[in-house]
Amino acid sequence: MDYVVLGAGPAGVTAAETLRSIDKTARITIINGEKEPQPYSRMAIPYYIYGKIEEGGTYLRQTEDHYGKMGIEYRVGRCGGIDSKGHKVHLSGGESIPYDKLLIATGASPIIPPMPGANLPGVHTCWTLNDAREILKHADKGSPVVLVGAGFIGCIILEALYLKGCKITIVEFAPRMVARMMDETAGGMLGRWCQKKGVDVRVSTKVEGIREGSDSPDAKLTVDLSDGTSVPAALVVLAVGVRSNINFLVGSGVETNVGIKVNEYLETTAPDIYAAGDCCEGIDLSTGKPDMLAIQPVAVEHGRIAAQNMAGHPTPHEGSLNMNVLDTMGLISSSFGLWQGAPLGKTAKLIDEDNFKYLKLEFEGDKLIGAQCVGMTDHVGMLRGLIQTGFHLGEWRDKLLEAPERLREAYVAVSQARPNYGPVAPHTNTPVAKAG
Repeated sequence: MDYVVLGAGPAGVTAAETLRSIDKTARITIINGEKEPQPYSRMAIPYYIYGKIEEGGTYLRQTEDHYGKMGIEYRVGRCGGIDSKGHKVHLSGGESIPYDKLLIATGASPIIPPMPGANLPGVHTCWTLNDAREILKHADKGSPVVLVGAGFIGCIILEALYLKGCKITIVEFAPRMVARMMDETAGGMLGRWCQKKGVDVRVSTKVEGIREGSDSPDAKLTVDLSDGTSVPAALVVLAVGVRSNINFLVGSGVETNVGIKVNEYLETTAPDIYAAGDCCEGIDLSTGKPDMLAIQPVAVEHGRIAAQNMAGHPTPHEGSLNMNVLDTMGLISSSFGLWQGAPLGKTAKLIDEDNFKYLKLEFEGDKLIGAQCVGMTDHVGMLRGLIQTGFHLGEWRDKLLEAPERLREAYVAVSQARPNYGPVAPHTNTPVAKAG
């Protein structure tokens, strides 16, 4: 059996290793679209930027010759197209690689906003290891840096630049930071926290353009903003979002929408082709509908399940929980599930503005369906467990509506009432996106 995995991120590597664990004799090939000696983790890039680790520390597997020892061939090449009828992957150099089963785990690429000056020297995205190398040429201690975008990815980059000692200005078009992860209260807290740490936060603001030259001696660029002001910059980092890498699938028989369409077994519309990770429209556990949940735990889950199905072990994907846990300069924030709430649901809030603490619980009936936290780390595992399992809280729903701080009591009570289910939160080691 010839398995080919397009993409060497967490989804692709997990899939290749899972395939090897099931099929000891198959030929397994991972193809990385980036010219790097090993697959690496994008989540480790901030550590590299501020100097906690070397480049090798970003590698997904630290054992020497890990892939060779597993009998997995690691190759570098860009996919130019797929012949689904002939079962071949065409690389941009002209080579064709045959496959019996193919996994597409090509991930996503950063969006370059259509603004003047976006391609000037000193303007970079922060998505690849090579991006990080370029950023390090400009991100010196005290250097003025403009970060365009304050979403999840932007905040991860923010922490690395802050720890590097840069003088940072954040420009965010939305009315608050991390608007796709948090409501006005939580996003506002995060913004005030950043300002307290010396970061200049500009929300509801658009970058009109970037131009060469500056009145500041330590900057070579000027960023013009919609509020009429201009900000000097030695470096501009663009973090306005990503889109799935699916353009090469034109004419392949693999149907796409925002990402690749798949069924419950992560099979695409073309025979013997599967998809996983940031390019795949998997099921959102909370809604039951296809969605792009571009976070590393979901990519790993997709990779494992897709590989099991490719190897002939039918394993349905029941859905992934939309969750984000973020550490921003010491303030941990998180959101889970339907954090915006349900149309006819009920909400409980606990707010301490002075101490940057916030807990918001969203209910539908007597089930916890979503939550947000700021500055409260003890609840992360419990929230994930209660939402993911969908247990009925019974009388504890009303108790939590009156006193959301009693979440731990509710968690223990629900756990004890269902001893046959095991612990409510089977995975409490939720990864925290951070750079320190």
